[in-house]
Amino acid sequence: MRLTEGWEHYKGSLGGVWEVWRELKLQQTLYHLPWEAVTLPHSFNAFDAVDPDVQYYQGQGWYRLKLDVSNPYPEGRTLLRFEGAGQRSFVYIGTELAGSHNGGYDEFTVDITEAAERVRAIPYYGGQVPVAVMADNSRDLQTVPSDISDFNLYGGLYRHVHLEYVPAVSLERVHVTVFEASSDKAALRIDARLYNPLRKQTPVRLAVTVRNPAGEAVWQHEADVDGWEGMRELATQELPAPELWSPDDPALYECEVALASQYGASRITERFGVRYYEFVRKGPFMLNGSRLLIRGTHRHDDHAGVGPAMTDEMIREELALIKEMGANFLRLGHYQQSKLVLDLCDELGIMVWEEIPWCRGGLGNDAYKQQCRDMLKAMIEQHYNHPSVILWGWATKTTGKAILRRLRKRKSAGL
Repeated sequence: MRLTEGWEHYKGSLGGVWEVWRELKLQQTLYHLPWEAVTLPHSFNAFDAVDPDVQYYQGQGWYRLKLDVSNPYPEGRTLLRFEGAGQRSFVYIGTELAGSHNGGYDEFTVDITEAAERVRAIPYYGGQVPVAVMADNSRDLQTVPSDISDFNLYGGLYRHVHLEYVPAVSLERVHVTVFEASSDKAALRIDARLYNPLRKQTPVRLAVTVRNPAGEAVWQHEADVDGWEGMRELATQELPAPELWSPDDPALYECEVALASQYGASRITERFGVRYYEFVRKGPFMLNGSRLLIRGTHRHDDHAGVGPAMTDEMIREELALIKEMGANFLRLGHYQQSKLVLDLCDELGIMVWEEIPWCRGGLGNDAYKQQCRDMLKAMIEQHYNHPSVILWGWATKTTGKAILRRLRKRKSAGL
């Protein structure tokens, strides 16, 4: 369930989450500002980032919402999934910190199951689940992206937020790997990971269905297995005479994985494409065995009046214009972008270079480096199945050159 309406926003710092729910205690203070009703996606830099007379605001921004939670699954899990929030996020249920995330562009999920049960027992909240999110885009030398990047570090809940109910044992991630692809055949491998935070020991029933671009089932597989941890191979299969994905013919297959256990059923459906390509050394780019001239452009999540909080309609219009002007390639700078952007590139036949926001920041401390690794891993894992992606990026040109110079110096010095 997409959580769009009913949010309130406070721009500025608070003494803590207690003040989110005790607003009456603050109304006599000199610096108290009222909460503003907002609709998500929302950024608190929608206008000041392009105001020539002020410096755009960097600091805390608070959001609050009260939810009616009713999980239909016995022992089910209740999740909040964020498609992206800038730049550091702290998620509270009542006054309890339920989760946090460092990074403004990759998805993250917070399990609020136990916290929601505890807070619903507090009479003050009337049986509802109060959710508060503090989004902070303050300057920080030890985080990515750097404040000397050539784009604004927006703050806010500027991508969609979802409330999800899942069984105690459910599917968390499905990856479709295409290898040995050609016009004659391709091999598929289906991998999946469970979400089973309480490590329930239970057998599960799996059903895998692959459908061709016309929606016809071309492969089915069923199996009874025990639960597992991490990514596990579910099945492999050869796909004869596949329809190849290309900018002129963006053919998309579909893989559905369904899981059932004593705790309930869940399913994930992922689209994928079959294509093969090569960057010939000192030669052309080859897609599906033929030379292809790359014609492209670049995009940021940015639009007049909303900043990064673009609506789905704005994104669809922009991607359609990019395709209409003749582009077959798009660099997503300088950060992971929303699933919708990648879905549209898959559908329209636009090849993609997607990268993490390591840009003009040099090398920071260990936490800085780990954030870069985490962002790269999250980007690839979350967008693994998109056939439009032909390049993963870990640094911009300027950062990459600086790092290579440093490595060469270390090598010449015998380090």
